[in-house]
Amino acid sequence: MDATRRLATLESTLAERTPPRAALIVAVLAVSTSAILVRWSEAPSVVKAFYRVLFTTLLLAPLAVSRNGADFRRIRLRDGVVAVAAGAALALHFASWFESLNHTSVAASVTLVQAQPLFVAAGAWALLDERVGSRTVVGILVAVAGMAAMSFGDALVTSPAFLLADPAAAISAAGDGQVTLYGNALALLGAVTAAGYVLAGRSLRQRVALLPYVTVVYGVCALVLLCVALARGLPLLGYPATEWLLFLGMAVGPGLFGHTVINWALAHVESSVVSVSLLGEPVGSTLLALVLLAEVPTAATVVGGCVVLAGIGLTAARSGDSDDASTSDSSATDPTASDRSATGATGATDRGVDED
Repeated sequence: MDATRRLATLESTLAERTPPRAALIVAVLAVSTSAILVRWSEAPSVVKAFYRVLFTTLLLAPLAVSRNGADFRRIRLRDGVVAVAAGAALALHFASWFESLNHTSVAASVTLVQAQPLFVAAGAWALLDERVGSRTVVGILVAVAGMAAMSFGDALVTSPAFLLADPAAAISAAGDGQVTLYGNALALLGAVTAAGYVLAGRSLRQRVALLPYVTVVYGVCALVLLCVALARGLPLLGYPATEWLLFLGMAVGPGLFGHTVINWALAHVESSVVSVSLLGEPVGSTLLALVLLAEVPTAATVVGGCVVLAGIGLTAARSGDSDDASTSDSSATDPTASDRSATGATGATDRGVDED
């Protein structure tokens, strides 16, 4: 109880001394580093994802136990099944998105994985019978057009004959920072599975506090990634010190400093502001890739990316407007990231996966 009071006092003091919008800017910058850290690491994608999730869980668990220890004992069998489904979806999100960065540009990958809100809206309509407004439909259509421009634009402009004559080669051809259909498809898979994580965990979040929820789901996610790594015979040890620092950096920077602050900010600013602010992640990641990786985005990526972000903005801003009243319980830490993952159709409380 004393620990809970101290934490509440700390949060109150932080709210008084820290401008929430300034903190939100810092958080967006933090999540923007995720793709860069992933690209710098030379470990297999599944291993990178495993250690990011594992370290985040280890950093989060002590706080979760001290603050919400009793809630863990109230998790029922049905809740455990939902947690397994959400954790498996999150594991696939991290694995596919991390792998996409080996096959496409940072700009394309981060923008496409940021399309999670579109799939949350579509999934909520198809699976949960939720009403989808006309503005959301327009946003989805605009974003789909942007995705097509990003994925096919350069190939159609520079080598249409190659794309038509040998589509398999066009899909899989990879190069440093080059946009490929395979890499873009992996990034989109990351967005779809992040949306699956949000939808699977929605009912569970109504019964379980945020910290126990993300701790359990992250634990399941880490276990799934560990099983995949072992099944594929991937090395889990023997990496140089720089790799371990990168693994830890993925957890501390984008995971805790990024998504912790984002969820703290939700208690102090409108969720629609947070939703739209998160669209700065692809911009920040693209600029960092330009400076740190010398990766210049193509014209099709820039134009298509802007269209995608416009579509996401239409969807997320509309969702945030309808959910402002229900986001006050989100001030606790939610390290899901993704970074890649953005505010879904359920509002900024479902930011889930960072993304990234």
